[in-house]
Amino acid sequence: MVSVCLYFQVHQPYRIRNFTVFDIGNRAGYFDDEKNTTILKRVASKCYLPSNKVILELLDTHPEFKASFSLSGTVLEQLEKNAPEALDSFKELAKTGRVELLDETYYHSLAFIYSKKEFQDQVKMHSSKIRKMFGKTPTVFRNTELIYNNEIANFVEKMGYKGVIAEGADHILGWRSPNFLYRPKTAANGMKLLLKNYKLSDDVAFRFSERSWSEWPLTADKFASWVSAINGNGVCANLFMDYETFGEHQWEETGIFNFLRHMPGEILKHPDNDFRTPGELVGLHEPVGEMDIHNLISWADIERDLSAWLGNSMQHAAIRELYGMEQEIKESGDQDLLEEWRRLQTSDHFYYMCTKWFSDGDVHKYFNPYDSPYDAFISYMNIINDLKIRLKTKKI
Repeated sequence: MVSVCLYFQVHQPYRIRNFTVFDIGNRAGYFDDEKNTTILKRVASKCYLPSNKVILELLDTHPEFKASFSLSGTVLEQLEKNAPEALDSFKELAKTGRVELLDETYYHSLAFIYSKKEFQDQVKMHSSKIRKMFGKTPTVFRNTELIYNNEIANFVEKMGYKGVIAEGADHILGWRSPNFLYRPKTAANGMKLLLKNYKLSDDVAFRFSERSWSEWPLTADKFASWVSAINGNGVCANLFMDYETFGEHQWEETGIFNFLRHMPGEILKHPDNDFRTPGELVGLHEPVGEMDIHNLISWADIERDLSAWLGNSMQHAAIRELYGMEQEIKESGDQDLLEEWRRLQTSDHFYYMCTKWFSDGDVHKYFNPYDSPYDAFISYMNIINDLKIRLKTKKI
């Protein structure tokens, strides 16, 4: 029996505007409200609304079909304000009882690496938001950018989570398969680890419309045959991807929605296939072995490390300055300052500073509001300096 576990990440940051040195100290706003609203409405129109419509149709057509989502706090806030019809469509999915919601950091941040207290606060904020909006209490955790190691597993297990998901990176799997559940080395109370099958996931998320790919065009029946081949060699096919894959990264013209519409039916033609959510997999299967992962891993790039966010001196300088302000920000008692500081933690801001493949025009530039990573760094650091001035003013 192979259980297909579909998990979609839904996230949009609060992008900062071109904040110049002349804006410092002049009480100028940090975030580009116009651009954020424009992008959100575009993505809601091209992805969230049509994709949710297809998912709802699949839930109506196939009683065995299930899916799961993780929606960052920043995208939930923006949907609530600027695309309430899209938010309502997510709520409609949750009401079916066959769509699971996962927890993450509210601000899609790298807080675990720099402040365990801030990390814990953000996870609690996110869980509270999900309960308030959807009436659900998540039991499975996914960290920002699938960043994971033993310490993270231990920490979130103590917070009460039963499962955690991570990237099925080759260098941590070795000869093992991502199509089983594992036990984190640091698990004390039975926490289980779900690993992304990145090959099958990326076939959809990145290669679907690539005409030079040897398997193009990717049809639903072909993909289903690859999933079915796992039977006898695994219990799950964890297909984890950005929800913006549908209609945004892969445009409607590529046939991506038809693929999504027909893929579950093709998978269910095999009598030993079904669909499960992460929480269900955690409850159904025992780990086949232990995973001992010391170094932090992520979903990103060939390295599957943190270099997309922390790979150069600009990124390190920016994030050190940001978290170095934590105590003063929180002691100030200024809720506006705290909210803006937290929005600045979103991982996208550091992703925009990535120089690894800047000249290649790759995924690092998608939704990127800057012409270069250096522009991203300058605007960000100007905002940091403005924050420092505001903090000093609070003390006078």
